[in-house]
Amino acid sequence: MQSLQLQNDSLIEIATFLVRRWSEKENIIIEISDKVETKTRLKENKVILTPLEKRIGSNFQKYRQFRASLWYEAMRIKFCKKILSNDHAFGFILNTIETKRVEELGRKIWKGMDDEIIFNYAYMLVSRPQLHTVYGKARTVEAFYQYFMFGAIKGEIQSSQFEKIRLADTFAKKILSKAIKENYDTEWLEKNVSEIIKILEIDSLLTIPISLPFMKAGMPLSEEELLKILKIVSKSKESDFGEIDSSSVLKGDSVYDEYKVLLDENKKTENKGLTPEAIGVQIPSTKNIDETVIYDMSLINGLKTKFKEWKSGWKEQNLRSGDEFDEENYIEGNEPFFSDVKKSIKTKIVILLDHSSSISSNAIEYKKATLALCEVLAFLKVKFAVYAFNTENRSVICWSIKSDNMKWNNITAKRLAQIDANGSTPLAEVYDKMFPILQSKRPDIFLTLTDGEPSDPDAVRNMTKSLKSLGITMVAMGLGPNTLRATTIANNLLHLGYEKTMAVSRLRDIPNKVISILDD
Repeated sequence: MQSLQLQNDSLIEIATFLVRRWSEKENIIIEISDKVETKTRLKENKVILTPLEKRIGSNFQKYRQFRASLWYEAMRIKFCKKILSNDHAFGFILNTIETKRVEELGRKIWKGMDDEIIFNYAYMLVSRPQLHTVYGKARTVEAFYQYFMFGAIKGEIQSSQFEKIRLADTFAKKILSKAIKENYDTEWLEKNVSEIIKILEIDSLLTIPISLPFMKAGMPLSEEELLKILKIVSKSKESDFGEIDSSSVLKGDSVYDEYKVLLDENKKTENKGLTPEAIGVQIPSTKNIDETVIYDMSLINGLKTKFKEWKSGWKEQNLRSGDEFDEENYIEGNEPFFSDVKKSIKTKIVILLDHSSSISSNAIEYKKATLALCEVLAFLKVKFAVYAFNTENRSVICWSIKSDNMKWNNITAKRLAQIDANGSTPLAEVYDKMFPILQSKRPDIFLTLTDGEPSDPDAVRNMTKSLKSLGITMVAMGLGPNTLRATTIANNLLHLGYEKTMAVSRLRDIPNKVISILDD
């Protein structure tokens, strides 16, 4: 398997796609944290995942564990009414039974997950502690977990304690079966957990030590050891999963193609040569932010339809009635019948988005319009890069939203969504920070979107002249609350050396205006 590691941005992108697809909830956000175990916070619509580097095995095996744990969390989102803390016995036991319930319900929908679930069970079993390392009543709870989940326990336990565990396991499986059969939910199972607590003779508030789903560094499994564990797990799961081919599970062929695509995309988006951070341009860290709030699907779909027709030269109409079309006579008098001429845009463009404080009142609509623009540019396969600037802690920061060699996706959308509108309009300083990138990439057009006049017009004029000397066409778009104000801003920008300026008073017009520049 390949040794190249996936970046967190790539993981969050695929994790966000998968969890939303599996759970059928579009506003779920993903966080990767090495400080907590994998968990879902339903009220926050958030899934927190343990990073790959904290897991064991090859990079591909780590990815498979990561992916399987993500599937379980997606099924919790879909089927669980609540998720309690694992810190105490009551919540730990309820969540354990719920894990099996959502697994069984999820398998009915996602039938291709069986091999990955079995593979994940092997690492779950390996990661559980030996019973002699767990002290007090918590040992009883750990033994119950292992017996209920794997049908076996790691280590020895007193026969009297084992009898309690066996009875608790029988009762748990009984209520689980009834919940599945009668379509009962979390709240019904919760009412029955007290009986398991009673059988185990423990306190419902008993503290449960954390057992993270990974092992300490330096404890990898050989392929032979892993296959041996897979055979043990497969045998214990035959009653639920049927006959299992352990060798096939070990290979993971059904997931490897997906993993390889991720590796290839990850390699393409690696920074090469001049890094943005080295020259004063920063990349926003991936935050817990729901980028779907800046997706205006009506605007995006409308634009894509329009530019699909523009690109092909054909316009599709659906009417209730119309004239009868005699295709044979038409073809005889019109040769060739039709020709397919596809239009394309070869222009390379860099876009700079003003995020000074003056845009704050319309920040969401501004982001929706600029995101729609990016979606259309990606749809038309235009080579483009997007940057933004604002002020943080009294320092002007230029942010790289999307470099020209990246794909536009939900990670770049997250970057855009989290930029706050703050500060003044120091365009000259921002241009200076971007100069090395522009000098290296030499785009055809450098477009600046701004709703204010720059802090130092003379400095902007000098920077504009320097950028034009590189062969870059300098264009600016003046944004205003009304036509008069937008026109005034655009006219003022024209005196700063831009070769073309435009006025926009309706933010939704931004995509059409930009495409018109590229089409020209």
